[in-house]
Amino acid sequence: MKKFRVRLKKLWRKAKHSNHFLAIAAVALVIGGIFILWIASLRIPSLESIPERRIDQSTKIYDRTGEVLLYDMSKDVRREPVAFENISDYAKAATVAIEDKDFYSHNGFVLSSFLRAVIANLTTVSFSQGGSTITQQVVKNSILTNDKTPTRKLKELILALKLEKVLTKEEILSLYLNEIPYGGTIYGIEEASRSFFGKSASDVTLAEAAYLAAIPQAPTYYSPYRSHRAELEERKNLVLSEMLENEFISQEQFDNAMQEVVEFKPRENSANIKAPHFVFFVMEFLRSKYGEDSLENGGYKVITTLDYDIQREVEALALKYGETNQERFNADNNAVVAIDPKTGEILSMSGSRNYFDEDIDGNFNASTGHRQPGSTFKPFVYATLFNKGYTTETLLWDVPTQFSTSCARDNFVVDDICYAPGNYDDKFRGPITIRNALAQSINVPAVKAVYLAGVKSSVKLAQDLGIESLTDTRNYGLSIVLGGGSVSLLDMTAAYSVFANDGMRNPYTPVRWIEDGQGNIIDKHNPFPIRVLPEQTARLINDVLSDNVARTPGFGANSTLYIPERPVAVKTGTSNDYHDAWIIGYAPNLVVGAWVGNNDNTPMARKVSGLIVSPLWRDIMDEVLPSFPYESFVEPNQEDFTQLKPVLRGETGGVAHSILHWVDKDNPRGAVPNNPGNDSQYLYWEYGVSRWVSLSGYGAPPPPQPIDFLNPEPQPQDPGFIPVPEPGPGVF
Repeated sequence: MKKFRVRLKKLWRKAKHSNHFLAIAAVALVIGGIFILWIASLRIPSLESIPERRIDQSTKIYDRTGEVLLYDMSKDVRREPVAFENISDYAKAATVAIEDKDFYSHNGFVLSSFLRAVIANLTTVSFSQGGSTITQQVVKNSILTNDKTPTRKLKELILALKLEKVLTKEEILSLYLNEIPYGGTIYGIEEASRSFFGKSASDVTLAEAAYLAAIPQAPTYYSPYRSHRAELEERKNLVLSEMLENEFISQEQFDNAMQEVVEFKPRENSANIKAPHFVFFVMEFLRSKYGEDSLENGGYKVITTLDYDIQREVEALALKYGETNQERFNADNNAVVAIDPKTGEILSMSGSRNYFDEDIDGNFNASTGHRQPGSTFKPFVYATLFNKGYTTETLLWDVPTQFSTSCARDNFVVDDICYAPGNYDDKFRGPITIRNALAQSINVPAVKAVYLAGVKSSVKLAQDLGIESLTDTRNYGLSIVLGGGSVSLLDMTAAYSVFANDGMRNPYTPVRWIEDGQGNIIDKHNPFPIRVLPEQTARLINDVLSDNVARTPGFGANSTLYIPERPVAVKTGTSNDYHDAWIIGYAPNLVVGAWVGNNDNTPMARKVSGLIVSPLWRDIMDEVLPSFPYESFVEPNQEDFTQLKPVLRGETGGVAHSILHWVDKDNPRGAVPNNPGNDSQYLYWEYGVSRWVSLSGYGAPPPPQPIDFLNPEPQPQDPGFIPVPEPGPGVF
């Protein structure tokens, strides 16, 4: 070590007399001088400029034409400055506890937080980490650029140090509390307190103060009028915990505040916002992509995907049918989504019949809420079957069937253990093809379909098509096909877009492009469709769902689902206990989904969705679809069924057996199973078929040696065998 130090001294003596060293020193002095001059040139901007800057750099949201202004975040800005002494001590303490607990002891910045932010920014190369003190945040509001660069951060730090020299801590905190955004047009704690609680900032309770401190971190996300109330509650609790930990409040005060129930005032009606559910959905989209600060102060011009002509029609019809459905069906709310399947662009979004109707919690966006989809989930299951090799003419049996092997085969009940679902009309049709079962939305064949397809495979396909909420397949069983999982109308409409688009998926988007304050396009949506479904499978689904002849026995020849002027595929669904009524219908260039129900999840009248929701959907299609070019679905390839097993071409073969007798469920076109009884469902399905045939009068004494039509050799007598004639017209 001593030798190393001696050597280092020699190198230093040698270097400082060299020309290289002198040159480097000179350059360092010049750079240092420039840096000092740069620091000296930085002036604290006029504090009065902060409000004007916020308005000048506010984000503006337009429809798809760029002509209709949907929302200007700076228009009618509501700000009511309040003296520091007229702000509740609870509010001051809550803000310091959650934003900058060392506020009263530091000189403008906290080195550890600053270094942590620098390291995070350098490792991610995003320069998005904050680590800002309250003083730095006040400074940030007066800097004229919003770029996330090291230079800007250095300016912020230097100006924070300068600001601490000229203002007291109380003055800095007062500036912060009077200027922070609370979402939309609300700025400053006084305006927020009056808007949210109907009282001055001097009168807020401890729990209310905690909410006011919680919201500014992400005003769009934590807004009490959006869909993240649970997250807002968690952050409010975090604020209280920080206050307790830093000894701003006592344990008793903490406990009382945690128990306090705070009521937020209803959001005020604003004439300066169009398509509010969609606008706030866009704001959430921008917040998640660019950050809260960019949304509030980025000065963006956002050209959305919304077709305002369609939106006006949708909102008018949503209001009309919302009132009608409340009177007739005890259903006070609805939601509608329209999507262009060729691009994924959201053309219309209505999350309730009236955003500003507080009686129905209208500001909640029901199009993004999760509800049970009923039978609208069935096409995903049948699509999975088609992928496996089953055909539209595959014969299933619509007969009473117990699916739980823990229950007796003749026990046709549904409870916590047993599962024997019925149909919407309490009727059973016997042998029925997949085409007719899907078109008429028959439940029992659908449950058999999901068993054949596999629950995991069906859920996986739904996920591939865009259903994001079905994340844990362990929670789903055969009931998934009848809507046993919770999904959103937006996801469902987007997933049906894959059928409309010949198996190609375009993830939905609410934005076409974004311009910065100088008019430069900084982001643009470019559709990049990916194939998630074979063409033939998509075409088969389209063919079935647009087949009015197949649909007629269940809905009638001239139902609201049938649009004679245009080829339109459509599927309805009613959730268990009539909580939700769904319909999703589409042409090749337009998909419209609608939901009717109650936001509090109370049941509606016990009517099928065809009566409750389809009139709304049909009126929308009648108003909107004619403005789109006429397009037909591509016909599926015609397959030669003659070489397939009779059960795959819609025939019983003269004998009554369930499909499990003829096919390996995972390889339907393979050999007939040698021992179909190995399948745990086999005896249950066979019992249901045998019972129905007998009760229907088709039974006959079994012959001693039935001939297997797939094998000319005589077969041993099957105890479940009952001959049955081919069903005549009307059975399907």
